[in-house]
Formats: sequence, structure tokens, C-alpha cells
Amino acid sequence: MGRHELLEEMQTAVGRVLFEKEEVTELMLTALVAGGHVLLEDVPGTGKTVLAKTMAAVIDASFRRIQFTPDVLPGDVTGIRFFNMKEQEFEYREGPVMTNILLADEINRATPRTQSSLLEAMDERQVTVDGETHPLPDPFFVIATQNPIESAQGTFDLPEAQMDRFLMKIRPGYPSAAGERAMIRSYMHGSPVPSGPAAGHADILAIRREALKVRVNEAVEEYLIRLVRATRDHSEIETGASPRGTIALMRAVQAKAHLRGRDFAVPEDVRDLAVPVLAHRISLSVDASLRNRPEEVLEAVLDRIPVPVEDVARR
Repeated sequence: MGRHELLEEMQTAVGRVLFEKEEVTELMLTALVAGGHVLLEDVPGTGKTVLAKTMAAVIDASFRRIQFTPDVLPGDVTGIRFFNMKEQEFEYREGPVMTNILLADEINRATPRTQSSLLEAMDERQVTVDGETHPLPDPFFVIATQNPIESAQGTFDLPEAQMDRFLMKIRPGYPSAAGERAMIRSYMHGSPVPSGPAAGHADILAIRREALKVRVNEAVEEYLIRLVRATRDHSEIETGASPRGTIALMRAVQAKAHLRGRDFAVPEDVRDLAVPVLAHRISLSVDASLRNRPEEVLEAVLDRIPVPVEDVARR
């Protein structure tokens, strides 16, 4: 299946469940093709878990879900080594992380120790248990959800190192009145979550390889780098985006260009992806955090840096 058919199939499948989410669907698919992970953050009931489950349903790949709570331990995620009395030897019992698509539901309900058990998996595509390293399946895609408004009891903020492992943070948002009406009609006679896949994991791997061939020329590179470096010199930003963020933005730009049917990136790709890729990688100063969200500050940064207007795409 080609990139256009895959995008159309996934948008159609998600459209049966969540309405007016074409942009969110494209961002999710961009992250998947770029080889990154996604954090879905929004108020309860906006369809974060349903969106994640729908994405998993339309890909013919293994899928597991972890419902995080404060009593979930690292071994419940990565697996454990145990002594097999019959064989008289230690064996590895794999955890739910051994899958193609992992739904980490309400990840901020897990303790920092359990949250950190995902760091190695998300970054290096492997887990180490009692000194033994186990490679993860390919592709490996983490979709995590969290609610931004929670009581302090029973929730734990994700550390910066964990946030930096997510390629994007996406806020699905509320539908319009018309979208909400269409939604209740779709759910009236049961769940509209698709039962059959639109693509296999081999399709995803093939599209990933193709996306790496997308050209990012010097003008687009310069614009991308200026945006990232501007986050490090802003008066309201305490900590700017890391070099990991620079690479993440480039990979996302390549993936989006490929999904749009181009073998070259354009400045608008950078502009469109800067907020979901970089906003969760910056930390605001104390005063700024009382007035604005990181997304708003980053939008102001983007407005200050002119988008290249010349025809740079094909050069």
C-alpha cells in the first residue's frame, strides 16, 4: 500500500470514531513514519484513548496496552527474569513493552521510577532486565495519554528526559457542534472502531525507508535551525529545545513531506510541525509559566522568524 492510500485509509478509519481530526491523524501518522512516539494530552473525554486504539486497529501489527496506576512497577512494563524450577534456569518473561504498538494509558499516573523504565525502550528500541538486553519488535511505536488537569494526588509529572523521548505532543481538542452531532450518530448502534487493518507493519517499515530519502535543502535546514536556536535565546524560555529536538524536527519534516507526496521538504513543513515537535521540549521561566503555555510562547517565536518565501523547495 502506498503512502497516499495509507493516509487516506487511516483518516477514514479515525474519522468514523473521532470527527474533524484530519490534522491530528496526519500528525500521528507523521510520527509513526518518522519513527517517533506520541504523547496525547487533553482534558478527559476528548478521545485520546480511542484515537490510540483506532490507530492500532488499522495497522496489522501487535498491540498491547498498559493502564498506568501508581502501583505499576518497572517489571510490569519491561518484563522480569524468574527462576524456572522445572528447567532449573533463569528465564525472561516478556512484558507488554514487547509489541509493535504500545498504548501507555494515563502515563502520568505511574511513579517516576516506572516512567523511567520506558526510557531505554523508546530511545534504543531495547530493554535490559537483570543485565540481559532484549531487542524490541520493529516498528515500535508508543502512544501515551495523559490528562492536563488532574489532582496532585496519584499523578506525577513526566521528567524532561521522558518528555524529550516523545517526537510530538498533540492535543486532540473538542469537536465542533456539527462534529459532535455526527459523533453521537456514529456511536448510536455500537462502537465504530474498525475491526480490520488498513496496512501491515511491513508497509510502515517500507514507507519509513522511503521517507529518509526526502531532501532537506540548505534553506530549509537554515530555517529549521534558526527556529530551534531561537528557543534557547528567548527571555521567557528557561530551557530551550535540545539537539535531539533538532533531529526530531528534521525527521518529522521528512515524514510529512513524504506523506504529502513530495521528495523534498519545504519551509511550511517546518512551520507546521514546530509546535507539536518542540513545545514539550522547552521549559518556561517561572513568570512566563504563570501567563502562557509553552505552545503560545513558541508560536510567538515562530511569528518573529520569517518563513523563506523564495522558491527553495526544488533547489
